[in-house]
Amino acid sequence: MKITVIGSHLCPDTLYALNKLSAAGIEVSFKDILSCHADLMSYLLLRDNSEVYAEIRGNERLGVPCFVLEDGTVTLDINEILK
Repeated sequence: MKITVIGSHLCPDTLYALNKLSAAGIEVSFKDILSCHADLMSYLLLRDNSEVYAEIRGNERLGVPCFVLEDGTVTLDINEILK
């Protein structure tokens, strides 16, 4: 299984998730929204349009880390991936 993790190297929750996924042997592709403009723009498009972010939009929360599965499923819950 390969997971794309969208987040920031400055976010403790993102770093925790990356470590947990790595320890579980899951292949990770990391998109750091603070070091790559293209990744940030892609993330903002996802955040503005995905129902996963319905409760986050407008609440001054960033919503990372975000996990995108190989089939395109988007979740903010690492436990969904680790089951």
